[in-house]
Amino acid sequence: MDNTMTSSETPLAGQPASRTAFPPIRLAISGLFLLNGTFAGAWAPKIPEFASRLSLSESGLGLMIMCFGIGSLVLMPVVGVLIAHFGSTRILRGVTVLFLTTMLPLSLATSVPAGAVAIFLFGGLMGGMDVAMNGNAVEVEKRMRRAIMSSCHAFWSLGAFIGAITGGFLIETVGVLGHAILLTLAGVAMLAVIWPAVLPDAPHPSEERQKVRLPLTPLPWLIGVMALFSMVPEGSILDWGALYLREELGASLALSGFAFGAFSLTMAVMRFAGDHVRDRFGAVRTLRFCTLTAAAGMIIAGTAPNAWIAMAGFALCGVGISNMVPIAFSAAGNLPGFAQGVALSVTTVMGYSGSLFAPSVIGFVAEHTGFALIFTMLPVLFIVVLSLSHHAVHADVADRN
Repeated sequence: MDNTMTSSETPLAGQPASRTAFPPIRLAISGLFLLNGTFAGAWAPKIPEFASRLSLSESGLGLMIMCFGIGSLVLMPVVGVLIAHFGSTRILRGVTVLFLTTMLPLSLATSVPAGAVAIFLFGGLMGGMDVAMNGNAVEVEKRMRRAIMSSCHAFWSLGAFIGAITGGFLIETVGVLGHAILLTLAGVAMLAVIWPAVLPDAPHPSEERQKVRLPLTPLPWLIGVMALFSMVPEGSILDWGALYLREELGASLALSGFAFGAFSLTMAVMRFAGDHVRDRFGAVRTLRFCTLTAAAGMIIAGTAPNAWIAMAGFALCGVGISNMVPIAFSAAGNLPGFAQGVALSVTTVMGYSGSLFAPSVIGFVAEHTGFALIFTMLPVLFIVVLSLSHHAVHADVADRN
């Protein structure tokens, strides 16, 4: 591997950029994660109105949401290839500009075909921006010589929370289109502030000499499996946790909503702390501790005698899962001998396919077995993550030259 530092990785003369807590490049990439998360969160309160406007049944809405996942899986590899050719900065800026326009067609679509195209682009560009953001975050980690990936994902979680809690209020106040316009204008204004500070990242010389193609060696795919088996439980709690508390543990409607709330709260908090933990103990030890913690939390939730203990289990699971995916993304972005964009897109596609498609399979199985057994058995996936955890060593970039 060519270890020669590019201009984007070389600290400025006389300036200890690698150890500054919040230099502009870190604030910029954190802001982009926040922006992406805000749009993702803002979509949630629009779903009922979207389904009503297009006269969608529950199954029709399910198929429409599948278009979101298909869009992500189609465009994420494309963005990965483009990053390998042109670097993350130009691609990140371009895909972000396009993504900021997607809320408008979602709010204007009046037919099923138009809605399918709108949601395909929304999911595809969100996923493409996700790949580019993670790629740029890897470069910022290299520049700063410290972990920042977990806090970036924490900003995404914070943005999703902001988008979700403000979306319903704005839709009621200014209407669906008014909400989309305000969100788009706010996103453009935020991007204008962030734009100059985004880390300028060009392709590495070693990557420019490589033919961009899907990896033929197993390492990127193994890290992708780590991300996949970390995100399947996350998607399962998001989609089925409330129903589990409601139908199998007798929780009230209000209480059942705290299933994912407890999980997401502890996840966001621990993601802000995760970078310091990884810098202190290393990625491998951090991943192993997080994986065991997540497994314990999931088992507690699945065997809980009441909703309160189940929520405690989900909260503990959030502590564990919080830093598993960021570590996998950092490892993929730093694999020696691989074009960063391609290796990272493999991991991103595999990981997000778990949260997008696995919950639907779990729902089908749960009709016959119940959710308690599902949540109790999901930790089997964490055993695979533990067996692959030694590959997380590639996420440690603090001491690289």
